[in-house]
Amino acid sequence: MASRTLTALLIALGAWLTVGPTQAQELKVRPGTSAAEGAPGSLQDVRAPAPIFGPRVAPGFSPPRFNGKPDFTGVWNNETLTGITRAPAFGSRLVLTAEETRAIEGANDKLLARANAPTEKGATIKDIEAGDTCSGGRSGAAQVCNYDAAWTAPGEKVMRVNGQPRTSILTTPDGQYPRAKRQETVAERERRARAAVGEGGASAADAQRGPQNDNPETRGLAERCIIVRSDPPMFKGLYNNNHSFQMAPGHVAIVTEMIHDLRDIRLNSTHRTDGVRPWFGDSIGWWEGDTLVVETTNLPESQAYRAAWENLKVIERFTLVSPQRMNYRFEIVDTTMWDKPWGGEYEFVRGGRMYEYACHEGNYGLANILAGARAEDAASRQVDPRHYIPDGPIHPR
Repeated sequence: MASRTLTALLIALGAWLTVGPTQAQELKVRPGTSAAEGAPGSLQDVRAPAPIFGPRVAPGFSPPRFNGKPDFTGVWNNETLTGITRAPAFGSRLVLTAEETRAIEGANDKLLARANAPTEKGATIKDIEAGDTCSGGRSGAAQVCNYDAAWTAPGEKVMRVNGQPRTSILTTPDGQYPRAKRQETVAERERRARAAVGEGGASAADAQRGPQNDNPETRGLAERCIIVRSDPPMFKGLYNNNHSFQMAPGHVAIVTEMIHDLRDIRLNSTHRTDGVRPWFGDSIGWWEGDTLVVETTNLPESQAYRAAWENLKVIERFTLVSPQRMNYRFEIVDTTMWDKPWGGEYEFVRGGRMYEYACHEGNYGLANILAGARAEDAASRQVDPRHYIPDGPIHPR
């Protein structure tokens, strides 16, 4: 009897050591995200598998070929609940436990169920904003609920790399952006803001309503349907997270669903030397075995990444690891900003058909912004505002 009791105690102790002492606590997470609550490092010592870095090709998998190289042709999706940076509670831990993964994904499932439920009769936007069904895990009266969680698609699953659920996309020791050697100056920030707005636009530091409302050309690039995401590196957004890969002799093209942006990667080429900095920079590629390596330089100032652009180099690696998954790794290099390269990794999954993103179809917001600015101009000059408003009704946004 004593022997059986001792054996039972040893088994229980072994299970406790395997899971870890803090795993007994219920994981608290902000719905719609992977942001676990808790003091920095409070979940670090929960026992979880050691991370497996880099691509691990599925047993028996041989990628399809185009001109003798892996064929990436098709639509790939990178939506996920996992954030770029790690919740501080996880500390240096990169891999989640199965229990934590279920808690994070379960909280998001409940969020979507609440968001999909019928809105209470008589509810106002303030009632919705005060609730907890806003996209991106936002909640509370201080938030602006421009999108309900049911209407967005940032991701419903934790990101898995080599089958392991991750706490962050970044693979830095603490899962955070490394500290830069220098901080962006006010002048640099304002100049970059002007570049991001458009021709002659004003920065956020200028007057509350300045030249950015004078013409369509001086509004933001996203409002003008020119560019929204600053790839590379490639990260998910609030929705439209599909990317169509097309192969051709000497080229790989990546068309992003959001505003149908195109990256043309020239294979076995050299970087341009004419000083031109095109949207998404200048990308060249080559093959290292079955991995496509893409190096991008010459990014425009308006697409600065973490305040780096002039000397920034982004290196991406794409590897097919199974019929349905593609490993993606990125490395950020700029010796004027950081002492050493840093980056992260995740896996794309095959998506369905990608439809056109018709950015301005039925969009009256831009016209209304300019019309409102003209009305303000008229009010400041005590002029009949009807002289400054286009013909036709002004619709609410």
